[in-house]
Amino acid sequence: MFVARSPSDRVQSAALPRHFVAGLLCALFVATSVGCTATQYVTARNTANASLFGFIPTTQAEEPLTPRTMQVLRSCDLADKFDDPRALLISLQQAITTDPTADKIYAISEVSFRAGRKIEKQEPRAAVDFYGASVAYAYRYLFDEQFAYLRNPYDPQFRGACDLYNQALEAALKIVAKGNALRPGQTLKIESAEHTFNVTVELRGSRWHAEDFDRFEFVNDYEVKGLANQYQTFGLGVPLIAIQRKHEQPVSYERYYPPGLSFPVTAFLRLMPDAENGDPHKHRAVLELHDPLASTDVTVGPRVVPLQSDLSTPLAYFLQNASTTTEGRTVTLDQISTFGLLRPDKAAAIRGLYMLQPYEPDKIPVVFVHGLWSSPLTWTEMYNDLRGNPAIRNRFQFWFYFYPTGQPFWTSATQFRSDLIAMRSQLDPQRQQPALDQMVLVGHSMGGLVSRMQTIYSRDDFWHIVSDKPIESLQAKPEVKQQLRDLFYFEPSPSVKRVVTLGTPHRGSLFASSSLTYLSQKLITLPEMMFKEEVVRDNPGFFKSTECLEHKTSVDSLRRESPIFPVMLAAPKAPWVKYHNVVGLVPNQGVYGTLTNKVQKDSDGIVGFDSAHMTDVVSEIVVPADHMHVHSHPRSVLEVRRILLEHLNEVQSQLPSTIDGQKPLYTAVR
Repeated sequence: MFVARSPSDRVQSAALPRHFVAGLLCALFVATSVGCTATQYVTARNTANASLFGFIPTTQAEEPLTPRTMQVLRSCDLADKFDDPRALLISLQQAITTDPTADKIYAISEVSFRAGRKIEKQEPRAAVDFYGASVAYAYRYLFDEQFAYLRNPYDPQFRGACDLYNQALEAALKIVAKGNALRPGQTLKIESAEHTFNVTVELRGSRWHAEDFDRFEFVNDYEVKGLANQYQTFGLGVPLIAIQRKHEQPVSYERYYPPGLSFPVTAFLRLMPDAENGDPHKHRAVLELHDPLASTDVTVGPRVVPLQSDLSTPLAYFLQNASTTTEGRTVTLDQISTFGLLRPDKAAAIRGLYMLQPYEPDKIPVVFVHGLWSSPLTWTEMYNDLRGNPAIRNRFQFWFYFYPTGQPFWTSATQFRSDLIAMRSQLDPQRQQPALDQMVLVGHSMGGLVSRMQTIYSRDDFWHIVSDKPIESLQAKPEVKQQLRDLFYFEPSPSVKRVVTLGTPHRGSLFASSSLTYLSQKLITLPEMMFKEEVVRDNPGFFKSTECLEHKTSVDSLRRESPIFPVMLAAPKAPWVKYHNVVGLVPNQGVYGTLTNKVQKDSDGIVGFDSAHMTDVVSEIVVPADHMHVHSHPRSVLEVRRILLEHLNEVQSQLPSTIDGQKPLYTAVR
């Protein structure tokens, strides 16, 4: 429904006070003339934050070496060579060749890291070699079977080696990325005191392809501000933000990617065990780019190694930087909700389904449908929380539907129905992918009405609101008749198996009062209609009511008196669909709660309980939240998570086989 901008905007009444209407008018004027204030989702860090355990300082090149490394240098009579890092590294390498120990391996990794930090600004290429050596020796410390018997994960030095691996690898990659050499298919050369490493960049287990990558940003350069929770895993590797490249000839599913899409990647450097071409001084290595949505660990020899990953920062980066262009106008994500409300005629060009990750045929789609004066941005918290759960992300994929919210909800429902059909014909024209037939719709407010209309039979009931005569007898152009058929005659989608509604006005809202209706008619610019006044004029006596044919706004369509609500509630429902409902109630406490309950008791400030409550549902819960926050409330997120897991348990036998009983068997789509 109506996403208010402040508590005062959310007071519900049958007749809105004049000061409220005036305030809303001012708010809309400001929004359309200067744009909404942008939400800050990420900010740049002053210093990187790559340390797992805090043992290795990240910025102080002159920081003293750790006591255990100094002890190694003293025992090898090398303490006086610290001022000449290259000579020190050669001497350490010789000491390792004569008598290899874990302490010496760690020491050379740490000394190499310090040397790289010291010269990075003056000699970045030489710094890459030092960082590469640090990574290589940290890798040997962590995985060389020669030291397996004494490897102790509780030893601070072991944890320090993890830090050295991550920080040195990140430092090297940042320098490489500046030269645009960090791309799948590229080969890099890194030289240390005694060894040369030829490093190829390769994708591993990813649903992305080499041509999908435009550039990389580094997660540790940013701090998340706009998300309540941040979902990470901890281990080895460098979390990256990959920015997707727009293809000149995109494949079918790429049309659903929003502009400027960014996604999570983890870089892991793997050293190959055999010398290259039999030369003991030349080695091959692979910089593996992993998709943390597909896997959160790698196997090195007999060990399963967790990857360092971050799912939330790439999402926040995308939300901060994404925008779209329509009709020659650039619209940011923060502006798109107001744009869709006030200019549905222009916003129609960007209507449709959107994906924030590659399409996976073995995963069940969950489609989020926003409400009035809103956009997919409103689902950020729920999406972030649900995707952060491994059991959910392993079996579900999340899509978003954007539609212009200034038009009547039944028009949006008709368009959504058409867009779902087009999606299926694009992704699975032969209907061979069963996961697409287990779709879950999650709708907030008016989006709940748009979602439920995908699951009911119209019969003649909706048409009989406007006429008792058949459409075929209407005197009008063929395209006008077809538009009327699409609007009033429909069947439930066979792909939708479950619908979750949150804060939905199933019987309309008193918020859509005469005052706000008048205001919306003045401010909202609707698209041109194919059937106009002449259709009614040319068919005298044909229509018994023209209310659903008139050029109405979404606010008009949500009035309690709208004739569509009784018909919609009584319409036959698809027997294969299950419904769930979440109702918000503003607690009777505080100034806002007291005022809201005085105006209408038992409501979320916009939708009353009597309108939001449903009896045809499998489950219904009430959460202590106002309309603006009911769909992001922790209890609502937990309820949707519960519903998805319940859905998965019920349909598991109908889906493709799984690996380890949890992860989907990935089928490549290209």
